Amino acid sequence: MRVFVTGASGWVGSAVVPELIGAGHEVTGLARSDASAAALDAAGARVHRGDLDDLDSLRSGAAAADGVIHLAFRHDFGDFAAAAATDLRAIQTIGDVLAGSGKPFVTTSGTFMVAMIAPGRLATEDIVPGPELAGSPRVGSEIAVLGMAARGVRTSVVRLSPTVHGPGDRGFVPRLIDIARDKGVAAYVGDGSNRWPAVHRLDAARLFRLALEKAPAGTALHGAADQGVPFRDIAGVIGRQLDIPATSISQEEADGHFGFLGAFVGIDNPTSSERTRQLVGWEPSHPGLIPDLEEAHYFRAEARSKY
Repeated sequence: MRVFVTGASGWVGSAVVPELIGAGHEVTGLARSDASAAALDAAGARVHRGDLDDLDSLRSGAAAADGVIHLAFRHDFGDFAAAAATDLRAIQTIGDVLAGSGKPFVTTSGTFMVAMIAPGRLATEDIVPGPELAGSPRVGSEIAVLGMAARGVRTSVVRLSPTVHGPGDRGFVPRLIDIARDKGVAAYVGDGSNRWPAVHRLDAARLFRLALEKAPAGTALHGAADQGVPFRDIAGVIGRQLDIPATSISQEEADGHFGFLGAFVGIDNPTSSERTRQLVGWEPSHPGLIPDLEEAHYFRAEARSKY
């Protein structure tokens, strides 16, 4: 299959590309910079220059493909609404190209969104956002994608865990480590019993390939290998690795301690992937979050968050 991948040189995309090529697919990756183009070329993918604002580039990339995986997203927490609007435009543009073709179109969302829809419940794949939430950041993209199934596109959305971990991670977990190092404590909110799902980057890459190949139209899939790791356990490992105490703080203190992460650290987001595993045959095989944190790679000097 000829696959057009946006975000192909990013954290997850750079694992998806070799996963696809290893399975016999031909990959064309969207590249907005010379560095991204060079990385794609080195990985054995074709290069398609453009970015999320270049809608003509997205149209031509999608039109030449047998399927699309959309991973690109501007993680701008200073203006998240604008980033979400850009994502929605890109998705609608690609969907218009693929309408009536029956081709697969796999996009990306997050499990935190399900916690917003159904707080306090185990997040399952059948929980979907209603139209009343369409204006919420990134929710509109998922609604749009799932709705494209009625237009003859084999759409699926992979809801990734907040922690897509592994060597080279520059996301939430390294940021938590940086904060703990700076503050001298590894903090958690309240009793720290709130749970975060997690998935290894290579297991996530395999899920995107399986979604492309097998997911039925209009399907939500969960990239959650760990159903829910108590946040105090995450803080505990960070504390042991840095030789600092793991300490409870109140929700009112969270914003001051964690910065933009303060809105997330207290979320309870247990997430099932049982239906995902049944639908596409996904079986995670790489280390879970806690074993991965126990490895030294997260605590080396070069392991720093991008945020």
